[in-house]
Amino acid sequence: MVKFNRRQTLGLMGAAAVSGLATPAIAMNKKIVVGALRFTSHSGSFVAVERGYFADAGLDVELRFFQAAQPMAVAIASGDVDYAVTAISGGLISLADKGAIKVIGGALSEEPGIDGQKILASDAAFKAGLTSPSQLGGKTFGMSTAGSSFHYMGSKVANAEGVEMSFKPLQKVGAIIGALKSGQIDAWSIVPHIAKPLAGSGAVHIIGDISDYLPQYQVTTVFTSSGNAADERQQTTDFLAGFGKGVSDYNSTMIDKAGGDDGINEMVDLIHKYVYTDRPREKAAPSIINGTMRINDGARLNVASVRDQLNWFQSEDLVDGGVTMDTLVDASYVETFEA
Repeated sequence: MVKFNRRQTLGLMGAAAVSGLATPAIAMNKKIVVGALRFTSHSGSFVAVERGYFADAGLDVELRFFQAAQPMAVAIASGDVDYAVTAISGGLISLADKGAIKVIGGALSEEPGIDGQKILASDAAFKAGLTSPSQLGGKTFGMSTAGSSFHYMGSKVANAEGVEMSFKPLQKVGAIIGALKSGQIDAWSIVPHIAKPLAGSGAVHIIGDISDYLPQYQVTTVFTSSGNAADERQQTTDFLAGFGKGVSDYNSTMIDKAGGDDGINEMVDLIHKYVYTDRPREKAAPSIINGTMRINDGARLNVASVRDQLNWFQSEDLVDGGVTMDTLVDASYVETFEA
């Protein structure tokens, strides 16, 4: 088992900033810490906590919230967080290469027929002619850090359109939003529960869909430390079982609408405890509903998409070229598929 202290982990990751991390989970009594973002796409974890699915699996779960993907990867590697759901980043892959992290499942996915992540233009850029992704040439695209999912998405769109653009690292989602609204950057891509309200305010404009470029994109994955994956199989299986029940409830309610409007309203109430908590429920509800995207049932993992992401990071020299899928993924926990 490879374990890194925080200083060693940050050395591996470079300048990734981490603050406010939890103390290590106490594995003996199944007390664990789960990392999350305050996004609707993390609802599987929220539902599993609120409806007791983690508790039913014998786990005492504390949710720990972050503002970007890479600090979550640092927290997993250093032992401050046990499990997390977030996008694959260059930092995560590099830590997997060091034997610290394993992807063990899939979460949010782009799926044809379900509204997904939007490509946005600032109001200034839109008025200057940026009305479609084909016009991104010479523009500035926002991202949290180099090697983030924003970097990956923007590059894939630009490559498909045959244009070149620059990327501006802004560390946090809130900072990217501020830069887009003020015209400091020209474009960005983000999940619909953030994109649609921004567009509705008139401060930015939706100019395209990521699904047109990455139709089966495995947006986020479930990951843990290599130690947990190898040595804590029962705990890890229990975590995935509780998480899977939360995901099933979310998909059934918000996508399949099995519970009708009453079920949707109940789910919105639950999610509002974690997302848009600074807004009244009536103002938060439309954004939460607009953010509905498929989360993979049973944490199924689209390995074709993960492989494409790994190949892109390697092609950009953001991670070592010798990293393999087996280095990054432990495929023994969930069903995998190619799409």
